[in-house]
Amino acid sequence: MNYWLMKTEPDAFSIDDLKAAGTEPWDGIRNYQARNFMRDSMKPGDKVFIYHSRVDPPAIVGCAEVAGAPYPDPTQFQADHKYFDPKSQPDNPRWVLVEIAYVCHLPRPVSLPELKQMPGLEDMMVTRKGSRLSIQPVTAAEWEIIMAAAGGTP
Repeated sequence: MNYWLMKTEPDAFSIDDLKAAGTEPWDGIRNYQARNFMRDSMKPGDKVFIYHSRVDPPAIVGCAEVAGAPYPDPTQFQADHKYFDPKSQPDNPRWVLVEIAYVCHLPRPVSLPELKQMPGLEDMMVTRKGSRLSIQPVTAAEWEIIMAAAGGTP
């Protein structure tokens, strides 16, 4: 099993939106490294932290699970969609998505300033200066540290 952190702007799609939907396609990823993580490494059952970005303070607010295998993101083929990619072709799609299923809200959010101060998270991608990648791997040890800080069950 793998562990992930997926960033979202809560005014666009929040943990509450995911809870209401139950399962949602995580579409619109247009960064090659993030795409490669989804395409090559994400598997059904992987655990996911939902991270609210562009709020003060940014924070890990909940958990989800990868609910299905990656498949082509249909928005890349929709000419009127903001995620349209004219260079992507149905027989050779550039972009993929995975379905994400809601698991829980954390008992308390864990903010980015807190993450940066926690022993054991020094190498976590989200704590690095300038880290903007929307999908990031998380180690099992990092997962446990964060869950303990949030008051949850690893």
